[in-house]
Amino acid sequence: MIAKTFVKKTNPNSVGALASSLCLIHCIATPFLFLAQTCTATCCTSTPVWWATIDFLFIGMSYFAIYWSVKNSINSWIKYALWTSWVFLCLVILNEKIGLLTVPETSIYIPAIALILLHLYNRKYCECKDENCCATTN
Repeated sequence: MIAKTFVKKTNPNSVGALASSLCLIHCIATPFLFLAQTCTATCCTSTPVWWATIDFLFIGMSYFAIYWSVKNSINSWIKYALWTSWVFLCLVILNEKIGLLTVPETSIYIPAIALILLHLYNRKYCECKDENCCATTN
């Protein structure tokens, strides 16, 4: 409920771009953190639980940001692009947890960067400026 209130009061595209950016930083930083961990301590080689759960925090934040961004968007293709990127990001993260398919680690960057760019594009060009605009486009 807190996330929903936060996203509604702030610009959902800004929240989405921020969440996607943090997700991207998290994905980029992970190999370096584990390299440092293996160099300093040989007792633990598995991912810390708190680090692995951050993925799901970003997915949740992204969900609410996209949900509210789509409600305020006047461009139909951007709505589909945002949801498609989010689903792709979810699938990559779930596959990473389950290990069902062999997918390059860098594949997570594609939907994360896409979400950042789509939120920024939607914020600049596709947002409703008043309530009447959104009522007529939905």
